[in-house]
Amino acid sequence: IRKAGILPSLEDLLFYSIAEGQERIPAHKFITALKATGLRTGDPRLKECMDMLKVTLKSTSDGVMLDRHLFKKCVQSNIVLLTQAFRKKFVIPDFQPFASHIDTLYEKARKLSGGLVADYIPQIAKFSPDLWAVSLCTVDGQRHTVGDTKVPFCLQSCVKPLKYAIAVHDHGTEYVHQFIGKEPSGLRFNKLFLNEDGKDYNHQLQHDSVVFEFDFPFLISVLQLMNFLKKMAGNEYVGFSNATFQSERESGDRNFAIGYYLKEKKCFPDGTDMTSVLDLYFQLCSIEVTCESASVMAATLANGGFCPITGERVLSPEAVRDTLSLMHSCGMYDFSGQFAFHVGLPAKSGVAGGILLVVPNVMGIMCWSPPLDKLGNSVRGIQFCTDLVSLFNFHNYDNLRHFTKKLDPRREGGDQRVSCFLFCFYNIFIKHDCRFALSSVDMEQRDYDSRTALHIAAAEGHTEVVRFLLEACKVNPGPKDSFHEAYVYMQ
Repeated sequence: IRKAGILPSLEDLLFYSIAEGQERIPAHKFITALKATGLRTGDPRLKECMDMLKVTLKSTSDGVMLDRHLFKKCVQSNIVLLTQAFRKKFVIPDFQPFASHIDTLYEKARKLSGGLVADYIPQIAKFSPDLWAVSLCTVDGQRHTVGDTKVPFCLQSCVKPLKYAIAVHDHGTEYVHQFIGKEPSGLRFNKLFLNEDGKDYNHQLQHDSVVFEFDFPFLISVLQLMNFLKKMAGNEYVGFSNATFQSERESGDRNFAIGYYLKEKKCFPDGTDMTSVLDLYFQLCSIEVTCESASVMAATLANGGFCPITGERVLSPEAVRDTLSLMHSCGMYDFSGQFAFHVGLPAKSGVAGGILLVVPNVMGIMCWSPPLDKLGNSVRGIQFCTDLVSLFNFHNYDNLRHFTKKLDPRREGGDQRVSCFLFCFYNIFIKHDCRFALSSVDMEQRDYDSRTALHIAAAEGHTEVVRFLLEACKVNPGPKDSFHEAYVYMQ
């Protein structure tokens, strides 16, 4: 095989799929091709590859070019992940076109000018209404961000499903729901009201969260929750805004009223220190994230509790299932029913302008824009989510049989696959034939004249391609086309 110039290893196939017939490739060309799959150079799963690439480039004469041997040395530690990426085996196989659609939806929502920034929390009131960011992370760790995605902001109510998930993970659903309900209330998020059993309606409301801070002693420290959230975020940014905490504390009369109302209704044991309970509530709402880190948290929920970029199991399947169920029915304040109907995905909004959106088994998304509508949801965020499911079949009920009007980014765009596959052999595009081999494509596919790639490569006189097909791909050496002609190849 080596004498014939055929290079069977995955590392070699990957090299030639990028090199396009060249003996050496610039390192930046590999990085560009990698980013096109949706992976980042800072992905923890690619640490060995990136570290080796830096070391290897320092040892080269020009610090730029990689031959096949050096390339193999760099990628071999992470070849399984890289092969998946370049074989288009990720959940979004054609990532660049998908990312372009996201950018278009972002720009459309950016033009909106309605809504008001929440002014009852002074620190939030300082945010510019022009801030707008969208970040996504797929269950395979593909990333895309656009806008002000590195600006920290407080989770506020977006923290509620996350701490609920942690509680169910640690204590189980049955225990947790001894204290809180599951039904949407149909009331404003800060309304003073209990259900007919004297319980809170659901954990997504303000008073339910106040009860929750007391009833789960494992949440006595905000640091514990922050550490858990950091695992969900793949060790990306999770911080704390002390200024927001102090601001909430000073302007939290409504929350204190809710707390003492709940205490009067015997939702707390006698002797409960309401100041400590409410301080914890304010602290949890003051946990900071960026759109980028929060999108990984959402992706952990989308991925059944496994963090996509670390592979660590963070939440139990039970916790994820129950959290997404509550987010779907109760996550968007008084707009929850409308959102479930039109968008059909689990989500949670917060007064800082964030919307945590989960597309189960596909991706997590965080949208952030401070201007809110009259129900307390981000104006741009709602528009983006609505447009997203109008374009893609992400709505929970879009995937019914015969529903084909929307795009499905989970499918590789390729009604023209056979044509593309055969066309590459007319042009001896080594990049393409290696990519097809990497993708486990049937290398004996036929066109309308029953010609295979072997026929075409032989007819065009491309000896290296013929060798590749015969020796690496093990194709049938004697296929006949519709004219009963076999390929003719003279060594």
